This record gives sequence, structure tokens and C-alpha cells, in this order.
Amino acid sequence: MPPLDLAELLPGYDATVARLPRAQNGLAPQGLTVTLLADYTLRTRARLPSAVIVALLAEAGVTPGGARAAISRLARRGMIEGTRQGRHTSYGLTAPAAAALTVGGRAVVGLTVKAESWDGLWTLIAFSLPQAGDAARRSLRGRLRWLGYAPLYDGLWISPHGHPEHDLAAVEGIGRGALTVFRARSLAPAGHLGRDPLQAWDLAGIGDRYEAFVTRWSPLLPRVRDGAVTGAEALRERTAVMETYRRFLMLDPRLPTRMMPAGWPRDRARDVFAAIYDGLAAPALAHVLAVSTRAGGGVVGGVSVHTVAELLTGDTV
Repeated sequence: MPPLDLAELLPGYDATVARLPRAQNGLAPQGLTVTLLADYTLRTRARLPSAVIVALLAEAGVTPGGARAAISRLARRGMIEGTRQGRHTSYGLTAPAAAALTVGGRAVVGLTVKAESWDGLWTLIAFSLPQAGDAARRSLRGRLRWLGYAPLYDGLWISPHGHPEHDLAAVEGIGRGALTVFRARSLAPAGHLGRDPLQAWDLAGIGDRYEAFVTRWSPLLPRVRDGAVTGAEALRERTAVMETYRRFLMLDPRLPTRMMPAGWPRDRARDVFAAIYDGLAAPALAHVLAVSTRAGGGVVGGVSVHTVAELLTGDTV
């Protein structure tokens, strides 16, 4: 069984793309499964019968076969584990997956807080891999992107928020003996001939993604505030807004607003996300409980919900 890969917590992430994730039609079944379990069982580590997971995924357009395949693959990868009672199997997050989701959830909802607290230091990872090691190079670049790095130059990747010891451990085995990690400040050279570290990120593209997020989700806000979004729609929209918003953790360099282009839409996107995610918490939970009772043949204990504030403080375990 392959070890838990934190990149799997970001469904649809393609480590071979240069800067932004590929556009997808719909949400990946494995990602939906992880998000559902994280949103409604992380606090208690409850387990949902497989029939309940299949029923919930069906409401998002996933076929029963696709749902069962997603469950099986996640179990093989060590992200969920099952317990059997008679002919029925229930699934929940493994301890490593729950821990990773707790850390990841805090990072996602704390994106704006982290950005404004930057200390002015950059973490740089320099590496040199043989030309024959294309697979290793792709793997290393994919992991560095997940950690929040971007390529300033071909073999020099940069992040404003790296943790050298942690980051080295995360890429251990990929570029053994070919990596150097250090922290430094950027000095503008005479004549400004150097490259601004911010040029490592496609700021225009990221800004467009934020604007698209705000445009997509803002129209839902009045209905959320009026309590008009209920049942399957509440669950579907709450899951989708988290699935979409958490991708910004990889995209945004997480630098103070004063350093970003004028009108940087990060805070607006965060406010829209929080209003929808929290505003739909109660109706989405009610629907999960209803489906769990109907498809699971009885009340499923331990199903609960958390808010953005609870994710930020880690109050989900």
C-alpha cells in the first residue's frame, strides 16, 4: 500500500502542469469522498456506512460504481479505513488522514491571516537532478507546488512561508543529495536588473481565479442568508465551495495585500467562502443525517459539522 500522499487532499491537482491546475468538469469522486468525511466526521472520527457514502455521492452525479471505486482506492491509499458488521462496511478517515486534514483545513481557512503576518524572509530550495531523472523532477516539482513554492528559475524554487526542516522532510527521497534549502531576504540589485521574486507566480492568472470564484459564488449569498438553500442543494453547494476554495492554498503566494496588485481579491473571496460554508452548515448537516438514516438503515452516530472559525483554531478533533 503506498503511503499517504498529502497532495491527494487536493483532488484534481496535476503536478505536471506549470502554474495553475487544469480546468475540470465537475468534482473528482475521491475528492468529494474525502471532503464529505472531513466536513461531517472529522471532529468525532465517525464512520459512515458505504451505502450512505454512495447515496451522498449520487446527489453530486457520481454513479454507484464510481462511488465504490473511489472508496476502494482511498482505502488502498490509506486515507480511509473500513469496519465490517455483518454484510455492511462503514468507512472513516484514518488517523494520518484526519491529522493531515486538520492541518490542511487550518491552512486553507487561515490563508489571509498567514499572508498578512509575513516576516520578509524567503525560503529557497535549489536543486539539480540529472536529465535522465524526468520522473523524479516532475515528482519534486509537484511536491514543491503543494508546499507553496514556485519556480523563480528552473532549479531555484521560492516560498515566503516555507519551513526548511519540514519542507526537506516532505521531499526526502525525491532529490536526495541534490537539494539545498536556505532562508534569505531579497535585495534589489543596482539598475534593477534582477528578477522580482513575485514574478515566480502568475499573479494575473491567480487574480482572475479569485474574481471567477467571487463571481460564481456571490449570487448564492442572498439565498443562504434567507435560509432558502436546504437539503441536497445545501450539501452540494457547501461541498463544492470548499473543494473550489481550497485550491487557492496552492495558487496564492500568501504575501501581504500591500505587496499584491491593487484591488487584490483574496479577502473578498475569503469572505464569500466563509459566508457560504458557515451559512450552509446547519442545513447540510441536517441533510447528511437524513440520508444517513435513510440509506444506512438507522441513525448514524457522531456525524457533526464545523465552522471556519473552528477549522482555524483546529477545534475539529
